[in-house]
Amino acid sequence: MTAIPDEKMLKEIQSRFEKKLKENEIESVEFWKGHVDRMLAMKPEGVAALQTHIRKLSDMMANRVAALKKGIV
Repeated sequence: MTAIPDEKMLKEIQSRFEKKLKENEIESVEFWKGHVDRMLAMKPEGVAALQTHIRKLSDMMANRVAALKKGIV
């Protein structure tokens, strides 16, 4: 006969997991917001310069997603 896990302990673990997940999400959003804020503070000399900065940010995000996916698989 298998032991039934303590419900209180299970809820505590779930609560800690959800808290850590939210903390990680906040950290991630703050990181990318920082990059966008720096772009907003820049004074690009036209659309081409702005597109270059946006492309660089997009490439950084794509690289991060690829690195995270590599860690999952």
